[in-house]
Parts: sequence; structure tokens; C-alpha cells
Amino acid sequence: MKSSSDGRLRSPAPGDPTITAVIVHYRTPDFLAASVEALQADARDADLRVQIIVVDNGAASASPEERLDTGHLRTWVIEPSSNLGYAGGVNLGARAPAGDVLLLMNADVIVTPGCLRALVEALREADIAGPRLFWDRGGRLMLPPQQVRTRAAELDAVCAERSTLWGRSYRRRWRRRARAFWSAREPMPCFELTGALLAMRTDWWRRVGPFDEDFRLYFEETDWLLRAREKGARAVLVPAASAVHAYDQSAQLEPRAQMWFEESMKRFRRRRYGAPFAALLRLIERLPRRFADPPPLPEAPVGGEAWIEVTPLPLGVPAAGCRLGAGAPADFELPPALVREARSDLSVRASGAGCRDLRGK
Repeated sequence: MKSSSDGRLRSPAPGDPTITAVIVHYRTPDFLAASVEALQADARDADLRVQIIVVDNGAASASPEERLDTGHLRTWVIEPSSNLGYAGGVNLGARAPAGDVLLLMNADVIVTPGCLRALVEALREADIAGPRLFWDRGGRLMLPPQQVRTRAAELDAVCAERSTLWGRSYRRRWRRRARAFWSAREPMPCFELTGALLAMRTDWWRRVGPFDEDFRLYFEETDWLLRAREKGARAVLVPAASAVHAYDQSAQLEPRAQMWFEESMKRFRRRRYGAPFAALLRLIERLPRRFADPPPLPEAPVGGEAWIEVTPLPLGVPAAGCRLGAGAPADFELPPALVREARSDLSVRASGAGCRDLRGK
């Protein structure tokens, strides 16, 4: 409940669901504190009831100085005896009595005002919903949808890294899909949502079942969403809901993260595509990769549609992007916090109306 201006308690609106938020945390207490604070504030302002459960995957190995101040967080904190990975942490938190809506979150996600209300409204029609995510706290650089996971899409991606011509075509097709995602104004069907912030009706979590804990890190939400689609669920991207995701902050602190990623990818490919096709992908991946250097940015304003894209990937597919307003692409400056928190060097590209690279002199 929420206090009104005259001090009396005000109940949530009739028919509003209760929300259980499960946040999986690993050694990023500052990010977690900001995440919890933003979640509590948004729920309070929207008159929504939210229970927050923090699964502290780093508790068993944390020093006294690194332990969470659970009293300050005002949440329910569960401390497993070891790092369970994201899937295991989510499943552990979701075993608690849950409300009508289950919200799964990374500790490095900060919801913006109105996010919870928009997700709740979307779940009146859909079964699963995800917000529009931004990479920077200024809310400018939007994160794209997850990669499509089909045999054709996987083959397309590995071949694109081994031919500069194929890679150029792949970038254009990737951009078209990302721009549709970034330009959406109404909820749009989408199963390529991210587990960094994923909302669902609790009955659908139970119907699909928990995350597969064989995926200790990465691919767990991809596998779950595909299972949900097979059962007839409706999943949507909700542009009116937004949050900031400083992604991979916890993974930087887990020395096994890269190994877990590789193991999860192999397991996903075998299960979804079969051993022969997974072997074909591995065979192609042994071939040398070929990447074209990003072209220089135009130093003069560009007429018509123009986008800025930021990526750590040598292939150049956008990890984040924004539509360029007035000014020249070469004048674009990366947010300093984004540069500090990035795990590798970032490159900046500009693309035009035809989704082709814009080149300077």
C-alpha cells in the first residue's frame, strides 16, 4: 500500500496483480542497490505491490567487507552455498511463494519510471513481456533484440564472420531487424527478449517450467522462451516499458563466465539443432574469420535517415544504436560510463536509410 498526501493508506487499483521480482546478484552491490531502489520507487509510484527476492550468488565466497547490507536493501535475500549461475539463481528465487506476475532481473538493470505499469498492462493480453533496454543511463543507446536462434540464422551468422561480402549483407539485414525493434511504438510480438529483465504471468512460468540449469550462464532464457513458444505463449516487446542495462557487469567478476558461455552454446546447439548440424557449425568456425575495418564517420550532417551504432563485435553488428538527430556522425561521443564499463574496445559506425554503412573521407 501507499500513503496519500493526507497520510491515509491507499490500496492498489482493483485488479492490479502482485509482482514478485527475483534479482540474481553476483558481487556488484552498488548496481544491486540502485536496481532495488529504482524497482521499489517505480512500484510505489505506480501503486503496485512488489515483493523483491535477491539471490546472492556470491555470498558463499564473499569476504565480510563484500557481504550485502541486507537491512539497507529491505528485501528478502537468499544466500546459496555456491554460485548457482543465473538459471539456478532464478529457479531458487522463483520457488518462493510468487505473486501474479514474476519478474526476472539481473542486478545491473535499473527500471525507469513507468516500466512496471507498462509491463503489467501488456500482460493483460500477453503471457510474457520485455521492456526496451538502454545501454547508457542517458537513455539514448537502445539495445537490440537477441539473435534469432534457428538453423538458418546460426549458419548465416557463422558464415558472415568468414566473408567480408557476406558480413556486409548480414549487417544490413541485422540493422533492419534492430530498427524495427527500436522504432516500435506499440507492443510487438517478440520471442528474442532478454533474461536481463523478463516479466511473465506466474501461471506461464509454472506451465513452461523453470530455467534449465544445465545452462549455467547464457542461453537459459533463449531456451525457456523457445519452450514457451512451443506451448503457445504470447510474448511481446513493450516499448512503453524501459530500463537501463549495464550488461555483463557480474560476468566480468566470474572467472568461469567464458567457459560457461561456450558450454551453454554447445549444449543449446546440440539440443535445438541436433548433433550433425552442431558439428557443421563447429567445422565452419574453424575457418579463419575475416572482418572489414569500420569506415570513418562522415564529418558533415547526413540528409535523411541516419543511425549511430556502437559495438564491441568485429563483425560490426550493432550492440546498441540510436537515431541521429542534427549534427554530423563524427561528432558523436560515447558516454564515458559506457566506455569504462565495457569489457572490450568499442567501435562506432553510422548507417543510412538503406541500412548501409555511411562513410566519411
